[in-house]
Amino acid sequence: MMHTEGDTWVCRSCEHEEPRESQSEAAMATREGQRDDGAPAVADATQGPTETMQEPCPADDCDSDRAYYEMMPKPGGSYEVRLLTCVECDHKWRES
Repeated sequence: MMHTEGDTWVCRSCEHEEPRESQSEAAMATREGQRDDGAPAVADATQGPTETMQEPCPADDCDSDRAYYEMMPKPGGSYEVRLLTCVECDHKWRES
């Protein structure tokens, strides 16, 4: 990555230097041909998981076979834990 030092461009990693050219730099700073699509869409994590899967609820009084799920990294491990929530009774459990 180059940075400027006075009238010179200097590479941060190898210290290579090149003279600055005002016409070239003006071309780099143009917004011509660019478009502003606004802010990118961001998932709202406060809404809870939206993906469901077929998984029987382990709660004794529930016979649902669908659950929401989230994948969470297991602390200190190299694999993930699946967090499940029943779509009918909101019972929560995990599967590792």
